[in-house]
Amino acid sequence: AKTFRKIAEYASQIGIRYLTVYAFSTENWKRPKEEVDSIMQLLREYLREIERYAEENVRLRFLGDRSALDEDIRELMERAEAEGKTTVRLHTGDPSVYGAHREQMDALDERGIGYDVTPGVSSFLAAAASLKKEYTLPDVSQTVILTRKAGRTAVPEREDLKSLAEHRATMVIFLSVGQLEEVAEDLAPSYGWDAPAAVVYKASWEDERIVRGTLADIAGRTREAGITKTALIAVGGFLGDDYQLSRLYDKAFTHGFRRGTEGGV
Repeated sequence: AKTFRKIAEYASQIGIRYLTVYAFSTENWKRPKEEVDSIMQLLREYLREIERYAEENVRLRFLGDRSALDEDIRELMERAEAEGKTTVRLHTGDPSVYGAHREQMDALDERGIGYDVTPGVSSFLAAAASLKKEYTLPDVSQTVILTRKAGRTAVPEREDLKSLAEHRATMVIFLSVGQLEEVAEDLAPSYGWDAPAAVVYKASWEDERIVRGTLADIAGRTREAGITKTALIAVGGFLGDDYQLSRLYDKAFTHGFRRGTEGGV
């Protein structure tokens, strides 16, 4: 409720008068029906509280406690556009990474509805901040691979983890913490079982947790922590402490804005 309240407050401040609360499905929840009903009732109470807080400056629409198709949201946006209202479709993280974003833009293009895309902060960037690490270090890695292990969503064969691991670049793996044992087995032949690894759960959230280890033990440590989803896996030498300093601040290094000391190139 706290997050929704902040959204409503900000929307009101910048003049947005129509805000859609993202819909979701409970059909595949592995919970007793009574518990699901209780959760949904709690959500409705939160939304009523937010509506009161918004003081009618922002219209909040809850799209239902059953499977709400993306088409329903698009139609809602289309009606708002016809009424001259401003609509925000809010995503967590950055919509360009595993955000099912392209199809939403295409649908708006087909309807002739103009829109702007506002960049966000992807969880892989938030994870680096939480880890207090830099993905690209001289002589360690100058490449960051963002990927996932195949699951219900297929991954092109040329992009399987074993092939990508051959680069031994910094790797950040989305949507795969539930398959962490298999991930480690795929990466170990190239990185080595002693390669440093970390799992970041809910990066930048209040209940964020970090599990550190190596490919040999990260799966067990993560399992002991009870983390099964909403987490990133990070692997690579960037998690270690062996690296060369950047030449950017080397007084002997000459670049476009500074001439280095004697012998600088």
